[in-house]
Order: sequence, then C-alpha cells, then structure tokens
Amino acid sequence: MNPEPPYSHGTRPRIGVLLINLGTPEAPTPAAVRTYLREFLSDPRVIEIPRLLWWPILHLFVLTTRSGASARRYAQIWMSEGSPLRVHTERQLVLLRAHLGERAAHLPLVVDYAMRYGAPSIPEKLRELKAQHCNRILLVPLYPQYSASTTASAVDAAFQSLQSMRNQPAVRTVRSFHDHSGYIAALAQSVRDYWARNRRPDVLLMSFHGVPRATLDRGDPYHCECRVTGRLLAEALGLNAEQYRVTFQSRFGAAEWLKPYTAGALEELGKSRTGRVDVVCPGFVSDCLETLEEVAIEGKSVFLNSGGRDFHYIPCLNERADWVRALAEIVAANLMGWTDTAAHETLEMSRLRALQLGAKA
Repeated sequence: MNPEPPYSHGTRPRIGVLLINLGTPEAPTPAAVRTYLREFLSDPRVIEIPRLLWWPILHLFVLTTRSGASARRYAQIWMSEGSPLRVHTERQLVLLRAHLGERAAHLPLVVDYAMRYGAPSIPEKLRELKAQHCNRILLVPLYPQYSASTTASAVDAAFQSLQSMRNQPAVRTVRSFHDHSGYIAALAQSVRDYWARNRRPDVLLMSFHGVPRATLDRGDPYHCECRVTGRLLAEALGLNAEQYRVTFQSRFGAAEWLKPYTAGALEELGKSRTGRVDVVCPGFVSDCLETLEEVAIEGKSVFLNSGGRDFHYIPCLNERADWVRALAEIVAANLMGWTDTAAHETLEMSRLRALQLGAKA
C-alpha cells in the first residue's frame, strides 16, 4: 500500500473532478513517439490479441516502423505551446474551473486533468487529489461515445491506482455523453458558425475514430452511440439523408474495422466530382493528430486527388464557450448528492473530540 498523505482532524473534505483524455507524446520525435506508442499499444483494452502473439509484433515491427513516420505526422500539427491535444485540454480545464466556480461555488471542488497514456498520468493525479483532501472523485473521460478501448481503459487505470490506496475515496464515473443535449447543441452551433463564414457544402462527413468490427460483434456500444450522435447532429442541422454521412477513420492492421471508412468515402465523393465536402469529427472534443493531420491534411489530399473540388475541415469544439457550458452541466449533473454538508463548527467539534481521544492532529 502507498503511504497515506498527512491528515488533520477537522479538515474540510473536498471533491475532485478529474478530466481524462487519451494522451500524447512529449515531443514530435521518434523517441518520444515510441515511448507513447509502447504504452498505448500495450493496453489489452486497445489491442485484444494474446500477449504472446502481439508482443513480438509490437516490439519487432510496429514500434520500429511506425515511430518515425508518426513523429513526422505529429511535427506537422505541433503547436508552439506543445501537442494540440494537451494544449486544448489544459485550456478547457482553465475555462471549466472558472465556470464551475461560478455555478458551484458552494462545493469545495478541485478540478484537474490527466492523460490515459503519458503525462500527467491518472495515478499521479489521483494521488494529488487525495493529498488535497478529496474524499470523493468524479472521473470524466473526455470521450463522447463509450468504448471499451477508451472510456473503460481510463476507468481501469483509475481503479488499478485505487488498489494501492489504503483509504480510498468514493468514485463516480461519467460513462458517455454522446446524446447530451448541450454537447449536441454545441456541435451543431459550431457547424452553423463555420457555414455562416464559409457557406454550406454539398455533403457533410461526420468522421468518428474507428475500432475493429469484432468489438461491435462482442457487444461494444461504440458504433451505436456514434450513429446516435450523427443522427442527432443531422437533425439539429436540418440535414436529410443525402446531405450527410457517418464514417470511421484511423484503421490499423489488416482486420475489418467499422465501416464505411472515412478515406474510402472521401475517395468515392471525389470520384463522383462532388463540389465541396466538409468534415467534422464529433468523436473528439479537442483537435489532435487524428483530426488535424489524418482528416484535415490526409483526408483533404484523398478527396482532391480523387477529383473533388473543395474540402473543408470544421475544427473540434476545443475552447468554445457553449461546449464548456455543456461540460460543466455534465459535471454538475454527476455531482448531484455530493453536497458539502459539514459546517465549519461541526468540523471543529470533530477535531476537538479527536484530540481528546488521543489524536495527534
């Protein structure tokens, strides 16, 4: 067991809110990307292949061939402040703290973020929250649609960390928010705002991160939740079935993944001489490698080289005020019942009783 942080009787307990995102390399270099990919692709929630079969493939082929190529891709989208995913997550954190401070000032909240892979890690941040006297912690994976390879993996990491704690906090988790009204409204308004500046396209492509088809067959709800998000967004925008498509990107390996594939749809639309295609990525709340490079750069190239005329990428929600409000609503709803009922006088009486019974602090 890890040692417990110092404690004094009468200390006011606090509530931790931990945003969790996927993670990112520390730098756009082969060495940093290799370290990140090793951790990411070693997760059995991500690669559901027996370790004895997968380990040689990972270390002898994947890490040796993909690290350099991935580093070059990261270099194309790296920001002056660092990785886009980390930059946007940190900015969202600052805005969420301010928003929750306004609407939940009565709650003793500590709001922070962690990455499932890389730094800051989930175990590190849970230890910090405990050290700040958080005896209740809400985990908020920033994945709108639930998947075992994302949401469940983040929750796994948190509960594995709890196993080393003698005095565990109470824990709640946000499962998904794929159909949350505020999230859908923010998505729809982001598209409307983009179209107000750039006019409407012939087709709107909604590209979600892909997962192996086998996960759907085994009961993972991710595909269904993506379809629900796509339908709700289309309804909010007033689109008919001919005006939008739901597709899946980021295929890896030879196995069949969720279809239709984004790259294949862009190639088909290009060959049919579609005038303009816009792509939005409703499975990501922050721009990252998969949106800025895979869609905005690679996807554009596929479409234009196939005969398409005009390609637009609509940015993720990032720091939009309506998205931060929606996130605050999601957090507040999941904190229901965790009100701070211990008044200062009650805490002081508790401290005095403990001292009378021999407590040292």
